[in-house]
Amino acid sequence: MAAPVSTVGKPSAERLPLNTTSFQKKTRTKLISIPGTRPSVQNGQLLVSTGVTSLDYLLGGGLAVGTVLLVEEDRYDSYSRMILKYFLAEGVVCRHELFVASAQDNPDDILQELPAPILDDVAIHKPVEQPRLSCEPQDSLDAMKIAWRYQNLPKVQSALASSSRFGHYYDVSKTMEPEIRQAAKCHRFYLTEHPTQSPPTHSTMLESYSALLKSLQEVINSEGFDVAAPMSKSRNILRIGLPSLGSALWGDDLSCHDNPRNGHALATFFYGLRAMLRSSLAVAVVTVPSHLIQDRALMGNITRLCDNAIALESFKGSERETNPLYKDYHGLLHVRQVPHLNCLASKLPDHKDLAFKLKRKQFTIERFEDGL
Repeated sequence: MAAPVSTVGKPSAERLPLNTTSFQKKTRTKLISIPGTRPSVQNGQLLVSTGVTSLDYLLGGGLAVGTVLLVEEDRYDSYSRMILKYFLAEGVVCRHELFVASAQDNPDDILQELPAPILDDVAIHKPVEQPRLSCEPQDSLDAMKIAWRYQNLPKVQSALASSSRFGHYYDVSKTMEPEIRQAAKCHRFYLTEHPTQSPPTHSTMLESYSALLKSLQEVINSEGFDVAAPMSKSRNILRIGLPSLGSALWGDDLSCHDNPRNGHALATFFYGLRAMLRSSLAVAVVTVPSHLIQDRALMGNITRLCDNAIALESFKGSERETNPLYKDYHGLLHVRQVPHLNCLASKLPDHKDLAFKLKRKQFTIERFEDGL
């Protein structure tokens, strides 16, 4: 048996440290700080608000940057268009850049219809004073004010500039003031201004979709939204709004025939869109008239190519509109898909029976209570 080596007389520098270990402390990477965003408490993914607080809660806190939200339109395209306007209005308030593409309405007309933000919902409220009693001194009344720790803070004049909350409220009965709307930078794609040619026979994507992807890629590269680009300036988020993709206005016969000639054109577009967003600081909301698409298997493929998918079923024009059971709601909301980002399993909603309505000039999503 070997004798232990004596360390007597050796300099202390030659001795091994007592707590020598091969493990190193793992440092946490610094998250990107961009106004109007916050990290997810579940997976650390950077989130933005949809502009509808109840929809943010339904999606797990908001829309993850680099993902696509698919909204299956209601039959009259009323409420799905409203969600898109909420999404764009939230981008204006948060000073994000916008990209709006349309085949029917001019993108400028869509921007002019954005709902007005409610400025008072984010302001610091004045402390509520308790009713004064004749026997109470004034000093005692001041101490009993609710939220007393805020009473010395300066009064907020503009919620748009000084608010730190995530998501805002909007009044759909009013439109956003031009001064607020014009402060945001917006990129436009109007299909009538981009003449298209018939696609090659070997191509699976329509020329209109190809032109849209090309225009979007140019904006991402030129404006610094590519995460691989050097950070020459402060980072920002690009919000992309694409209404009524898959309709005949885009030259797509997907919603016109049972056996469309361009059946895979929209699916190919979503495949390219999601691949593009994965490496960029951008998030997209796309509406599709799914009730006009006869091939449900093909619609299922499109849904799976998106990260989030919801469907709106409006009561307008149906027998449910006059049914007393649904008198408090304007339609049902169905969750088709939720994202699987940085986790093995996605967070499913805790309640599957969901309905939406316009409550106090605001679009809200609630649990459907049938009263039974």
